[in-house]
Amino acid sequence: MKALILLSAVLLVFVLPTSCVWLLGRRAKVAHWMLAVFVLAGWLTVFAGWFLWQRAQPGLMPDTSPCHGISAAPVSRYFPPDSFCRHADGELRTVNGPDARFVFWTAAGTTVAMPIAAAVARRRRQA
Repeated sequence: MKALILLSAVLLVFVLPTSCVWLLGRRAKVAHWMLAVFVLAGWLTVFAGWFLWQRAQPGLMPDTSPCHGISAAPVSRYFPPDSFCRHADGELRTVNGPDARFVFWTAAGTTVAMPIAAAVARRRRQA
């Protein structure tokens, strides 16, 4: 029964949105490579954002939180995604490095740029 629930969740969360985006893109006659880049960059944006946002949270194992053991409270910001440790003096210090944020912003920029590029390519094809 647990496997069926897990399979249904994967289908609902990953497969259904991906297939809808792919079918809409094909109907709009967007190139396959643009659709593939859009879908991959979109999922990378989601997962990188989630990782950045959840980095300081203790989750299931509190000992793995970067804020554990330094008497700091974890704080998260949803957008732009980032995690901080609030120290006793009130200062917020990020726990994410610049490389992880660079991956997020690159993926987000690519996700935004692909529909624009598809629209430009479609207009050039029609002209």
